[in-house]
Amino acid sequence: MSLHDDALALAPDLVRLRHDLHRFPELGLALPRTQERVLRALDGLPLEVSQGSALSSVTAVLRGGRPGPAVLLRGDMDGLPVAEKAPLPFAADNGAMHACGHDLHTTMLAGAAHLLAARREQLHGDVVFMFQPGEEGWDGAGAMLAEGVLDAAGRRPVAAYALHVSSAMRHGEFGSRRGPIMAASAALNVTVHGAGGHGSVPHRAKDPIPAACEMVTALQTMVTRRFDVFDPVVVTVGLIQAGTQRNIIPETAYFEATMRTFSAEAQSKVADTTVELVRAIAAAHGLRAEVEFLPQYPVTVTDGAETDFLADTVREVFGEERFQSMPNPMTGSEDFSRVLDAVPGSLVWLGAAPKGTDPDDLPVNHSPYAEFDDAVLPDGAALYAELATRRLAA
Repeated sequence: MSLHDDALALAPDLVRLRHDLHRFPELGLALPRTQERVLRALDGLPLEVSQGSALSSVTAVLRGGRPGPAVLLRGDMDGLPVAEKAPLPFAADNGAMHACGHDLHTTMLAGAAHLLAARREQLHGDVVFMFQPGEEGWDGAGAMLAEGVLDAAGRRPVAAYALHVSSAMRHGEFGSRRGPIMAASAALNVTVHGAGGHGSVPHRAKDPIPAACEMVTALQTMVTRRFDVFDPVVVTVGLIQAGTQRNIIPETAYFEATMRTFSAEAQSKVADTTVELVRAIAAAHGLRAEVEFLPQYPVTVTDGAETDFLADTVREVFGEERFQSMPNPMTGSEDFSRVLDAVPGSLVWLGAAPKGTDPDDLPVNHSPYAEFDDAVLPDGAALYAELATRRLAA
């Protein structure tokens, strides 16, 4: 039987694990229940298992029966602070949600561990399974790298792979691309300091709200006038707070923006330009702006040869039509970028929209209504296992 056949046979167990993880999402770097559930899923396999000290990570090493290098497979485990509204019988009710499909990634990686453990004697080297918390803005990958995940097998992996599901792709379709595949991200946090007063006499106060509003619109104009459209920048202000009542001019106004770029040059320029712009607008209003620019994740860049290998593997295992080369990168960001900065490898997307649906009509990842199809679980587990087996043999 093939790895995919074996994965299909595991499907009932994979579905049970995924539903259990989905019911109880946890946030950030501390995922004690998720960690315990992963450990139970791996129990009995011939793995060298270790747990993180600064975060609820699980690292498992499978020693192959034949000499060879090491390969790393990564699955992220954390949820999002989103109250689930998807009409699922296994929906979460604790105010959090696996709205980005990390419950599927964790399940697929655990499934791959079972598939590869059953073929351990045939493996030409070792496999490192990286079960990672804190992908959603907590830099869990950076924390696991700091704790030595890349040295878990005793030597640096020759390749690393990650899989991510999407509700915006057709069911069962795989996609990747050579080079930049996801954006770098950074946060811009701005506090505009003014002087409070009565809303009927604004000239007796220093109103921070109009200045903050001008900053928000100026940031959008800045992108179109200061940056090359062929090296794109995305700026979105997702949070703005000011005031307590309509007739009170507040002391401060506060907003937060996310910045997405696809080159180190653009990220450096956007840092300098946004800070300069915000401070200048504040000064023009006779106010002061306290500005934080916080780089988060670098650009996720796949290795060309490893991405070609991944694409060939998908085509051989699942069929030519199942792989699509992505013409453009996505503007989301990923801390798997830190792994790919250190080890050649690739990231692949897997369409998990329910069968028979049009992805263009569905809620996207991070929506409280997002849904992902259990039917893709065996495909993801099999691909993880095939990538490790074939890369070690190569």
